[in-house]
Amino acid sequence: MMQNGLNTALRNDWSLEEIKVIYYKPVLELIVEAANVHKQFQATGEVQVCTLLSVKTGGCSEDCAYCPQAARYHTGVDVHKLMSQEQVLTAAQRAKEGGSTRFCMGAAWREVRDNRDFDKVLDMVKGVNDMGLEVCCTLGMVNEYQAERLKEAGLYAYNHNLDTSEENYASIITTRTYDDRLNTIDNVRKAGISVCSGGIIGLGETDEDRIGMLYTLSTMEQHPESVPVNALVPVKGTPLENQPLVSVWEMVRMIATARILMPASMVRLSAGRERMSVTDQALCFLAGANSIFTGEKLLTTPNPDFDADKAMFELLGLSPRKSFKEEAQPVVG
Repeated sequence: MMQNGLNTALRNDWSLEEIKVIYYKPVLELIVEAANVHKQFQATGEVQVCTLLSVKTGGCSEDCAYCPQAARYHTGVDVHKLMSQEQVLTAAQRAKEGGSTRFCMGAAWREVRDNRDFDKVLDMVKGVNDMGLEVCCTLGMVNEYQAERLKEAGLYAYNHNLDTSEENYASIITTRTYDDRLNTIDNVRKAGISVCSGGIIGLGETDEDRIGMLYTLSTMEQHPESVPVNALVPVKGTPLENQPLVSVWEMVRMIATARILMPASMVRLSAGRERMSVTDQALCFLAGANSIFTGEKLLTTPNPDFDADKAMFELLGLSPRKSFKEEAQPVVG
């Protein structure tokens, strides 16, 4: 169906050439097109507010070049064991009172293991779900059985980012493969859990790598319900500590392109937001972002706090998206 010159049908048959044409449009033209697509598929002025808590910090065996939690890097991040359920539920309640409707728990694990710590995480999932929050986890790789257990416990969404393109992946991570990432996403999808998957820009990748990542996401049989767009926050002690910061225009270009390719998905303005002005963030919202993380930290990196975001919402006329809002995304194709 065409409306105002735009194809308003959900698609998963995008070609690389089509995505390149969109991505390389003049940025103001790209913003306008993305804003029009956003209006056709989403409630404008509504933003999903999420909080991310590190429930188990540091000591990870992976070698992700951007991550301060990798055990092999000396970044000053203290290793902490799994938090107690009481600590997590207290943090979830604070997030809810601050306006969050989704609460995400992250553990610095390479993969989930069937042990007491996983059982504790399942109890945390149940507890947060009982509070009326959408509960999300990012725990590394999961198999089908583990994904089913998370679903039974009440897990609403699972985050597993692709990070970058398949071609660039080995230059960022060597301890797992791109197919490992995709297999976890498949296991999560089979269990009936909402998929949250996006990536990071500023890793030293090319525009072609950014386009390649968007191609992989937008040609999945069903688009991820949530697509985080992260800007690298360089951390001293990691291999990427000297990477230059990405500009707001690079973030806008990624967000706008993601919005056009995956119009029914939530596109999350994620890491890197703490150094953006309100004007910068407004441009991202105009380009189609409709989800943010709020709270003092994103795992171990700084993030705007609840009060700052509340003031921004009031200024821009934004309102938090309700938990469990029923807007089922149809399967594309």
